Amino acid sequence: MRKKVIIVGLGNTGRYTLKAVKESGDFECIGIIRRAAEAEFYDGVRQYTSVEELPVRPDVAILCIPSKSMPETAERYLKKGINTVDSFDIHGDIAKTVEKLGPVAAKFDKTAVISAGWDPGSDSIIRAVFKALHPSAQIYTSFGPGMSMGHSVVARSIKGVADAISITLPLGLGKHKRLVYVKPDGSQTKEEIYKNMKADDYFAHDPLEIEIVEDVTPYKKPGHGGLVEMAQGETKAEFKMTVNNPETTARVMVAAARAALRMPPGAYTLIDLPPVKMIEGERIANIKKLV
Repeated sequence: MRKKVIIVGLGNTGRYTLKAVKESGDFECIGIIRRAAEAEFYDGVRQYTSVEELPVRPDVAILCIPSKSMPETAERYLKKGINTVDSFDIHGDIAKTVEKLGPVAAKFDKTAVISAGWDPGSDSIIRAVFKALHPSAQIYTSFGPGMSMGHSVVARSIKGVADAISITLPLGLGKHKRLVYVKPDGSQTKEEIYKNMKADDYFAHDPLEIEIVEDVTPYKKPGHGGLVEMAQGETKAEFKMTVNNPETTARVMVAAARAALRMPPGAYTLIDLPPVKMIEGERIANIKKLV
C-alpha cells in the first residue's frame, strides 16, 4: 500500500516534489497545504489551507517552505503526529535544529528529517564519505555558478526590494560571492538595500554585489552546481554535480521521506540515514543491485 504524503507549500520545489511523488511507486500525494489556494485542485491533487481539513491522516509531510519558517512548522506537524521532511538550508543552525526537534519527534513517536536538499543533503553524504576515507582530510565545497533558492527568497524579503534573484559565484576552496539582481520598490536607495541585505545572516559572511534591474526574470534560471573536493597526502577525491536546483531538492526530500518512515522516532539529517533506507524497493534486492 502506498504511503500518504502531503506537500506543504507550492513554489518551484513544491511543484517538483509533487512530480517526484507521482513518479514514485510507493507514495501518493493526498493533499497540498497552502495559505491561500488559487483553485480547489492543482494537477489533480486537492488543495487545503490546513492539515485539519484532510479526510485522512498523512504518513509524512514534505515541507516546501522558506527555511526560516521550517523549524517551527516541522515542530507543529510533529506534535500533530505527522512525520516531517524539509530542506532547511541555514548551515549554521542545522545541528541545533536537530537537537531541538529530536525530543519533540521522540515524544510524539515520529521522525523528522532535516536539511534534505542537495546541499545540505546529498553533498553532505559525500562530505561524510570523504571524512570517513581520511579523518584529517581538508574538504571544500564550492557552489555555482547558479541561482540560490534560499538566498533569493531572503533577498526578496529585504526592505526596499520588490523582487530579487541571488546568484552564487564560486571563488574556489569553498569561498563564494553573492551577486543579487534587485528590482527595487522605490522605498530605499541602492546603498540602503545593500546595507539591509548585508545585515541578514544569509548574506553577512560572503562578498556581496547588488545590481539594480527593472526585471529579474532573465536571471531566474534553475540550474546550479556544486564541487566537493578532498585532499590529504596522496588521497584526492572530487564529487561534482550540476542540477536543476528545485527539482533535485524535491527528489532528495522524497527519498528522505521514504527513509523517515523506516527509521526509529527522532530527528535526523541525511548523514544519519543508511542510504538503503532512501531507495525504493526491498533492502536485499537493492543490496544485490548496488553493492
